[in-house]
Amino acid sequence: MSGSISGTSPISLYLAAEKDEETAAANYTKENPTIQNEVTSFEESASSITSAADLMSNKNYTAEQVVLGAYNLSSISGETALVKDLLTQDPTSSKSVAKSSGNATWLAFADAFSTWGQNGGSASASPFTSDTISSIVTKFEESQYESSTANQNSGVGNALYFTRNMTSSMSLADIMSNATLLKVVETVSGFNPDQFGALDYPEQVRLLQNKVDLSDFSTPEGVQKYAEQYLAMLQINPQTPDTPITMMDLFGGGTNSNGILALFGSSSSSSSSGSPELSMF
Repeated sequence: MSGSISGTSPISLYLAAEKDEETAAANYTKENPTIQNEVTSFEESASSITSAADLMSNKNYTAEQVVLGAYNLSSISGETALVKDLLTQDPTSSKSVAKSSGNATWLAFADAFSTWGQNGGSASASPFTSDTISSIVTKFEESQYESSTANQNSGVGNALYFTRNMTSSMSLADIMSNATLLKVVETVSGFNPDQFGALDYPEQVRLLQNKVDLSDFSTPEGVQKYAEQYLAMLQINPQTPDTPITMMDLFGGGTNSNGILALFGSSSSSSSSGSPELSMF
């Protein structure tokens, strides 16, 4: 399932994909040559990458992007110092960036590469075993599938991500350190994410403590029900999706008329419109 089916509700689309997202994501990859080429490049180079420096080198740029994408960290791909810290610091140390940040996503990434972190990022037993390579490819394909325009516009992508990543062991702080998990929880709790994000962190915590019952996430069924509630809320109060900028957007190949080619008059001008006012209740 690579896109929305006209007339099918987001909840139905979500339920269909959630039954076997791995297969849906693999099929989506097959239909997208760019993603397929990234996966192939990673599979061919991963086993030869023996240090953090190797992964972050120019020759392994694609492999690094696949790894970051698999752990939902594409947004920090340009933050070289941060990526290096996450790869080269022992995640069990209270002084490490991953541990001290309280960011569950960063910690999961650092844990996955702890063999490097415990050796300062130097060459050691490679974390890229055959099982790990396969796992990273699956996670990357799922993240790309969830980030597709159709799944972002419908909210299905966020619902799938929530289902895939929410666990019963997560605290409210863990949820709040993950932008997508937080967006789902904000929406189900009746808050507009844009307005909620403008509040101070202590105020956000106070409001969510009164709304979020962590026992809702104690079972897979509970997590799925919550994801369905998120999609139902979007039907009542639609949100403008946070669509990532792609290379096609930058060079004017997508639907974005503000790409680089627009600087040379290759695309028509576009008018901006304000986002709808949605109250927090």
